[in-house]
Amino acid sequence: MTSERRRPRRGVESGLRTAAVWATVATLADDRRRELGRPLRVLDLGGGTGGMAVPLAQAGHEVIVVDPSPDALASLRRRVDEAGVSDNLRSTQGDADDLRTILKARVDLVTVHGTLEVIDDPQRALRRISEVVVPGGHLSVVTAQRLAAVLARALAGQFDQARAALESEDGRYGRTDPLPRRFDKAEVEAMVTHAGFTVVDSHGVRLFSDLVPSVYLESDSERGALVALEQAVATHPEFGILGQIGSALHVVARRHN
Repeated sequence: MTSERRRPRRGVESGLRTAAVWATVATLADDRRRELGRPLRVLDLGGGTGGMAVPLAQAGHEVIVVDPSPDALASLRRRVDEAGVSDNLRSTQGDADDLRTILKARVDLVTVHGTLEVIDDPQRALRRISEVVVPGGHLSVVTAQRLAAVLARALAGQFDQARAALESEDGRYGRTDPLPRRFDKAEVEAMVTHAGFTVVDSHGVRLFSDLVPSVYLESDSERGALVALEQAVATHPEFGILGQIGSALHVVARRHN
């Protein structure tokens, strides 16, 4: 594999919506590769067009994307060809209930990003995921948070919607809400724990990037400064509460031995 193929896509490293998540996942994958002495077997459930899967494949890991959307998988295959990672990345249509049939062996890492909020039974999906992860393997979950929607609706002057998002069981602000559900941090951590994992890191992402007007983010230096601020706030030991206003929550957990 050439050094060019190993280099992750610049977009996932520097994109406002992906940089912090990628930094965490890439570090975890690198650390585990050193521990195991080999590339990881990675499952990207609901991986869509490969925003996380392709960079992991470029880093040399063996990746499989399982997604229910044939359109997303078609886009993924084009992206795989463009990136030259077809030897490292394969994809198939399916969902969490199909994993034991699809996978030839258990995996070292599962990424479930932007998926729990749109599937019918998140807890069941996490249990199915747990069944295909090796003992000591890892899970990376990124999912929408409730308080971010409350803040966004309030700042938009939609106060009734903000209150609905705050008080509704599913974190939705009404019938026009495009998401089926949003979560609170404690809820996600409880689901992950109940599925057989131990949470090792949990913090909010996209604390400011969805709120800052685009006029302030026109240059690479401005976008880079915001990414750095996001990461600093998300990991600051005294201001963890700010993570709960992030548009998304990133939870990393380890499978029980």
